[in-house]
Amino acid sequence: MAQGKRISADIGGDALQAIKDMGAAAKMARTKAGEGQAAAATRLGVHVQTIARIESGEPGVAIGHVMGMLALYGISTTLQPPDDKPD
Repeated sequence: MAQGKRISADIGGDALQAIKDMGAAAKMARTKAGEGQAAAATRLGVHVQTIARIESGEPGVAIGHVMGMLALYGISTTLQPPDDKPD
């Protein structure tokens, strides 16, 4: 958990909110599928604590685990490059 706090100090509020939003979306999709955290952990090949960390929006979770969980439940993501701003 200390690692997550360190990471959150290094990234902006928009990124932190995106992480929390991904976690909330993953949790909603998992519960809608009628699965518990243990089932999701087994399917993803991680510890159940990792699922809890993803769903709580902890920024220290490996991006591969987050994206893997989203993919398990059919959630796709799209990167949006920053708007080009004139000098």
